[in-house]
Amino acid sequence: MMVKRVAGAIGAELKAVNLADGIDAELASTLRALLNEHEVLFLRDQAIEPAAQKALAEIFGPLQTHPAYNTVEGLPEVMILESTRENPSKIEVWHSDMTFRQHPPSVTVLRGITIPEVGGDTLFASMTAAYEALSPGMQQYLDGLVAVHDFSHGFKESLTEPGGRERLADAVAANPPVRHPVVQIHPETGKKVLFVNALFTTHIDGLPPLESAEVLQFLWRHASLPEFTCRFNWQPNSMVLWDNRSTQHKPVNDFFPATRRLHRVVSEGDQPY
Repeated sequence: MMVKRVAGAIGAELKAVNLADGIDAELASTLRALLNEHEVLFLRDQAIEPAAQKALAEIFGPLQTHPAYNTVEGLPEVMILESTRENPSKIEVWHSDMTFRQHPPSVTVLRGITIPEVGGDTLFASMTAAYEALSPGMQQYLDGLVAVHDFSHGFKESLTEPGGRERLADAVAANPPVRHPVVQIHPETGKKVLFVNALFTTHIDGLPPLESAEVLQFLWRHASLPEFTCRFNWQPNSMVLWDNRSTQHKPVNDFFPATRRLHRVVSEGDQPY
């Protein structure tokens, strides 16, 4: 296996590895270590079946499902993320996956199926680097604060569509707002990371509304500074693994009216954080 860093703060491309050959204990351990080091891993030409993608995600712990996405038949853990002319993606902002849950995913495994000729890249940002770049005073201010994350906030566009509230009623009921520390300690690296995002975080608990809004806006702008980021250009059978605990990502929706289809599997990890 060859490992090539793609940016200063985050990301590495893995070459000379074929996941279709199977994942033994040594490879699983290597992938975990590389993910802790680089936070997001990129692989090309991974022609694997959905069941094999599920098995890959399982090396990071038990899997989660999602209440709002279609899934591959017979594999409810393999979500279908599809953007078409008729139903374009509504997610435009930087975010971490599913932070509306009390125990959000630890690792996301995403594979490209149908990829536009041009556009449709994904940006990634290191919340480890973003936290470390804050001033000591701001770090001290944020430590101990708790923010609220809400499924309904993240899916507000879908909920306002005709029939959207009825379609997602069960998901809304099953996912009331939850509270997460603004600064978390990564359970494997021990490093501190920022854990608020523009898609699901509504406010910081206990702060006046204006202060909460201003602090969050600052953190979201700070977290997406170019020096904390990298960019991935999708191809069919591309595979990306990222640490959802210490990164954010943003889809670049510049490919319409073309179609983009991806398969996603998320692991909740094997310890709380």
